[in-house]
Amino acid sequence: ACSFYGEYFNSCKILEHYNHTKENVAKQESSSHRTDSILIIVFCGIIILENLLVLVAVFRNKKFHYAMYIFIGNLAFSDLLAGSAFIANILLSGPKTFHLTPVEWFVREGTAFATLAASVLSLLAIAIERHVAITKVKRYNSDKNCRMMLLIGACWVISAIIGGLPILGWNCICDLPGCSNVLPLYSKRYISFVVIVFTVILFSIVILYAHIYCIVRSSHAELASAQTLALLKTVTIVLGAFIVCWLPAFVILLMDTYCAAKSCPILYKANYFFAFATLNSAINPIIYTLRSKDMRKEFLRVLCCWGVVRGGKPSEHCMTPLRSSSSLDRCTQKQDFPTSPIMKDCATFV
Repeated sequence: ACSFYGEYFNSCKILEHYNHTKENVAKQESSSHRTDSILIIVFCGIIILENLLVLVAVFRNKKFHYAMYIFIGNLAFSDLLAGSAFIANILLSGPKTFHLTPVEWFVREGTAFATLAASVLSLLAIAIERHVAITKVKRYNSDKNCRMMLLIGACWVISAIIGGLPILGWNCICDLPGCSNVLPLYSKRYISFVVIVFTVILFSIVILYAHIYCIVRSSHAELASAQTLALLKTVTIVLGAFIVCWLPAFVILLMDTYCAAKSCPILYKANYFFAFATLNSAINPIIYTLRSKDMRKEFLRVLCCWGVVRGGKPSEHCMTPLRSSSSLDRCTQKQDFPTSPIMKDCATFV
């Protein structure tokens, strides 16, 4: 008989489950391309540095200490952790996998799932914030701090739950036939649950931005056209990047739930699809921050202070307060139009 939690420290279980779901496990794991691993680690390092730059820019400039940029900072933090978790996952993969106990394996995979979920949920939180800012203009300033904390808190709590469900018991450690082919200690039912949750999040983001677009389009005619075009462009980039990066991983996970053990060889290449999904964590800072003139200026100031821009010599003016860009000045002036809800908080269009 299988003692459920008693098997959590039995390292032989890892090899048993991998042998059940994969062919030529020892050969497959030991011959994994070291070059690919190095490239993935370098890429994740870029993700970490890129999102760290966003966090430093938001933290050091009081101009960005309001709701929208705090959400962007939360997104950058989750993406930074996703890159870090993926590096740890790569370093503990290959032959080292079979030296792990099941509980260590659950921590390795659960951390990656939790951080990627936090990144996706951060996108949803930004969509919710934009929707509330536009639909409830009069009440927006009064409760935005409370709502911001609730959204960010919910984002991390839900992510921790999603990543922690397997170690809490939703796994197949005593049910080999129900095991995932991609993640051999995860239950196929759990994999299906994750795919459904991420799909619901995607559709929720689409619905929210579609409603925002309709509101903006129907707002003050002479002001709405430019806003509508900018919003549509940003939303298209956001959703397009999300779908392009995550769709292959979703397809692989869906195949995993239907494929019998060792019947779908493409599932052995699942790590490459997950690495491609992580690309979304590199794209997010570009979409959400580089479209802001103020953020671009702050990036240059931070890089200048680090000595990156000036050949290793920090600028004497790197701590000079950031001036408002002309676009933000225009935005502030446009707040005088009470009939245009999008103008009440338009430092960013998303």
